[in-house]
This record gives sequence, structure tokens and C-alpha cells, in this order.
Amino acid sequence: MGGSGSKVKGVWPFSGNSSDSGSDGNEQSLARLKGSRNATPYVFTRRSSLYYDEDGDLAHEFYEETVVTKNGRKRSKLKRIQKNLIPQGIVKLDHPCIHVDFPIVLCEV
Repeated sequence: MGGSGSKVKGVWPFSGNSSDSGSDGNEQSLARLKGSRNATPYVFTRRSSLYYDEDGDLAHEFYEETVVTKNGRKRSKLKRIQKNLIPQGIVKLDHPCIHVDFPIVLCEV
């Protein structure tokens, strides 16, 4: 999984507002999102990197074997299929992961 973080500046779902900081500077609170739900540091779903082909098979990549005749010799090559693939979509994780943008140090050595 990549280490891409949030590119949006000024909106951190896990940090408190500057006016919300209490007397203790080390205390971190979860910010309120739009609505009545609190932000959670856990991720429960992710986008899958698997694809379905026309036959309903599921894989990362699909190849087709083609026979090429060159100078009277038959040679087989693998051609990558990139058309008519359907992404699997959003999948539920077996166990929750911590969000990339979670700003608290979990372990200090």
C-alpha cells in the first residue's frame, strides 16, 4: 500500500481546531466532521487492485497467448490485455488499518 497522504491543506479530520486546543498542548482530540459523526483513525475499506475479465476471472493482470510466425519458425508470445476489464471496486478489510494522515506518534523509540 502506498504512502500517499492527503493533499488538501487546512482540513485535517484527526486534529482539533486551533480554538479547540485545551490547556494541555500534548492532548490531541478528534475533530468533528460535517454532521454528528466523529472522525475515526481506522480505515475499514479500500479500493481493490483486482479486475474482472470477460469470462468473470479475477486477477491483477491478464495475458493472452499469441502465436507469431517469423522466418518459418513458430513462436508464442504473451500479449497483455488492457481492454474490457472491470475493476473489483471497494473491498472490506479483514482487520482495520490506521489512516495514513493520523497525526499521533504510536511508538517512540
